[in-house]
Amino acid sequence: MQKLVVANGTAQLDLDIARLNGAEISSDANLATVRFALAPNSFFTIVVSNDLLRTPLPGAISFIPQNSADLPAALAASLHQFVLEKKQSGETFDLVLRDSTNQIVFFNIEGQSYDYDANRHSFNIQNARLLVSQEFAAALSQPSIAGSIVGTVSLEATMQPVEITRFVNGEATQDIMPAVGTVPGPDVIVGDLTTMSQEDTASVGGQVGISVGTDSCNAGTIDLNWFANPANDHPVIPQNLYRMSGGATNNERFEQIGQSSVKHAFTALTENICGWL
Repeated sequence: MQKLVVANGTAQLDLDIARLNGAEISSDANLATVRFALAPNSFFTIVVSNDLLRTPLPGAISFIPQNSADLPAALAASLHQFVLEKKQSGETFDLVLRDSTNQIVFFNIEGQSYDYDANRHSFNIQNARLLVSQEFAAALSQPSIAGSIVGTVSLEATMQPVEITRFVNGEATQDIMPAVGTVPGPDVIVGDLTTMSQEDTASVGGQVGISVGTDSCNAGTIDLNWFANPANDHPVIPQNLYRMSGGATNNERFEQIGQSSVKHAFTALTENICGWL
């Protein structure tokens, strides 16, 4: 199973400008085409199993406009902040086009089909329908056109893997974290500490057990293997716990209050915690 993110690509909007301006009847002659480049390494993730597309995961692709068109002012002002967002499952629309700065949704998207070419690592969306959102209709002072189809969006993206997991009899036996960093060699670092918890509410000998979750990243240029125990070809992570203490504002000294044995890491990072992408 692979998880892949957008490396680069192109997108195109074909918009019925007359319909956006309130016309009841329109034609192909009124279509305006806006072309975009996809921002390199956008963190829009798809899941591929045995070279077959399974699903895209929630995320967003930034659009970089490549040409101009005679668009409504509200839309033209947001072209440089446009993102295509894959929503969480259960939302009314799976995809939307919105402004990444003020979060205004311009178009809800329906009728999309996802296609993946494993040989080319190419992900495609063709001629998905653009529906005017209520927010955009209000900005146009035309609330009646909310939900109207005013064009299509198409996209072709080249994908790159960020996690490769091998399964044997349904059990994950190996993770590979492809290199996307710049440090020569394999170089695993802890990118984030999460979910600190006290494992036992009762102290033992004046001590309590604390655990901290870790998210790891590969800052290197060589892929990392993550073989599960009992193999030892995987990172190990030690943890120490410190606190500021003393004085009126608890900043007088730095105290070590805990030390761990090593954590045997398994399962590679699938988010962009370290900002490599």
